[in-house]
Amino acid sequence: MIIRSASIKDLDSINSIEADCFPKAEAATKEVFRERLSVFPEGFLAGEIYGQVIGFINGGLTDSNSIKDEFFESMDFHNPNGKNMVIFGLDVHPSHQKKGYAKELMKAFISMCKEKNISNVILTCKQPLIKYYEQFGYVNQDVSESVHGGSTWYDMNLKL
Repeated sequence: MIIRSASIKDLDSINSIEADCFPKAEAATKEVFRERLSVFPEGFLAGEIYGQVIGFINGGLTDSNSIKDEFFESMDFHNPNGKNMVIFGLDVHPSHQKKGYAKELMKAFISMCKEKNISNVILTCKQPLIKYYEQFGYVNQDVSESVHGGSTWYDMNLKL
């Protein structure tokens, strides 16, 4: 897998992968991805195999220590000088899951954040994924205030 910066050319693939990975109530829309790619392309990595995008990771910057639900819907809350990187999503197409691609994308994203002198990387996840994110050094901060998509989420924090 090649990991590279995502671009607007990847929008259809990204949108399709998101729809395959998340329930409709939790999935970002094509318009949200378009905004993320146009406002903060530096926070968007794509993984591709043989020229086809099979996964991605994306985020934005904030000074908040937790993710507010509004951040999933709009980049109005992105702070270009924020000290914390919020991960909106880590997606790998179902046909390519369980092969280590998500791990590679996460490691690349963390490295990018370190290079940019980001203080923390924060994300929310469901309970079954807590252990997965702990392998990267994330610490569970307990149940999140987020109720995005009507689910229970846990705040995870990685100090860099």
